[in-house]
Amino acid sequence: MPLTEKDIRGIAEYVRIGLTDEEVATMTRDLNNIIELNLKPITEYELDGVEPTFHPIGDLSNVMREDVVKAPFPREVALANSSSVKDGCFMIPSILGGEGDR
Repeated sequence: MPLTEKDIRGIAEYVRIGLTDEEVATMTRDLNNIIELNLKPITEYELDGVEPTFHPIGDLSNVMREDVVKAPFPREVALANSSSVKDGCFMIPSILGGEGDR
């Protein structure tokens, strides 16, 4: 079922963008073309008897690893490739105005 101009106007209102009548017509045509090209092939699969899944990995409930306390990353290693360091911290150019690095 193709999108109508009414659908496009509803979407535009929902996302709070203003569209002219010409833009609505163009958007309707373009979105229907996108749907036709990208989503129609999905409907060609034979899916009778295929159970829907809600997770691509199946019934796994927790795929996270256990938290393991490790020694902290040495500051010297972290700062080794920095071009500018002061008092054990990275120096970066100021982005809020002012002169110099912070």
